[in-house]
Amino acid sequence: MPLHLHSLGPSPYHVPDLPHGRNMESPAVLRKLAEAHRYLAELKGVTSSIPNDRILLDTLSLQEAKDSSAIENIITTHDEVYRSDAQAEQFATAAAKEVHRYAAALKHGFQRIREQGGLGLRLILEVQAIVENSDAGLRKVPGTKLKNDQTGEVVYVPPQDHEEIKSLMHNLERFLNDDELMHADPLVKMAVAHHQFETIHPFYDGNGRTGRIINVLYLVRCGLLDLPVLYLSRYIIRNKAAYYHMLQEVRTTGDWEPWVLYMLEGVATTARETIALIKAMKELIQHTKHRIRNEQPRIYSQDLINSLFRHPYTKIAFIERDLHVSRITAAKYLNKLVAMGLLTKVKVARSNFYLNERLFGLLRDGVRPA
Repeated sequence: MPLHLHSLGPSPYHVPDLPHGRNMESPAVLRKLAEAHRYLAELKGVTSSIPNDRILLDTLSLQEAKDSSAIENIITTHDEVYRSDAQAEQFATAAAKEVHRYAAALKHGFQRIREQGGLGLRLILEVQAIVENSDAGLRKVPGTKLKNDQTGEVVYVPPQDHEEIKSLMHNLERFLNDDELMHADPLVKMAVAHHQFETIHPFYDGNGRTGRIINVLYLVRCGLLDLPVLYLSRYIIRNKAAYYHMLQEVRTTGDWEPWVLYMLEGVATTARETIALIKAMKELIQHTKHRIRNEQPRIYSQDLINSLFRHPYTKIAFIERDLHVSRITAAKYLNKLVAMGLLTKVKVARSNFYLNERLFGLLRDGVRPA
């Protein structure tokens, strides 16, 4: 895990069970909670205005996956991510493949939350296994240390004993699912749980990415979101040094308020940005729908609209698969959309893609909140 910290070096830290028994809802935290909940409620409402869940799940999950992976120095581009086809196991780069694994893990976790409601250790293990494409499970062999990736200095040594790790993870599982265990706002509990997970550091690899997936799944589990579309990674990557610094500061000073405020600011900021993005996507969907319905009514269908907005870089194969039409028909549809100026035909190596440039621009650049 990359750490960008200025630390005096590792000091012994005993990871306590949750809850800590501290009142973390200071006046400053309560003020920030009100702001974060206001934007979360608005985000929950605006997601319901998009006619098909898959549009947001398929596009925004990859956005989060790209940014969360970048925090761990897995670097790829929007073009590489959206040109890749996970279903066909065709990826533009190795990094893009890892990004798609993250998105698959997020969607798997969301589906399981929908089916069973709880966020248990078994689900956390499943999510990490998909992220890392490994079933190594909880750490069994000692030796894991977290280092500053610039200086090589050891910053923190997480629990080394396998039984202690298991015990702490079972305690975290209870904390995530027993609402009576700590009488605090769910967003405060999310911040505490994220710190605890990263402090336990239960896996050999993939801890940061798995922890950030747990955050959004917890918000779904608590009913604060209907879809897992609040992605904190863009905020964290902009404030990466502060993220790692404050994780460690809690361990060294015991002062929780700056960490909780950091996470709440991330929720509020990310929710506002996501609201603006989804609203812009909705406007573009409506514009595209009206143009196709008015100018090419014979090819218009809601399935076509859904497909065009699930895949910023679409292909003939995607239209075939999503609309259950022949390759010839799919090609005809796409060429008509190119002629209308709604798509741009792009050749990459030997493959033809049809780029929804306006959608791609929204996802790449984001939208500044009003």
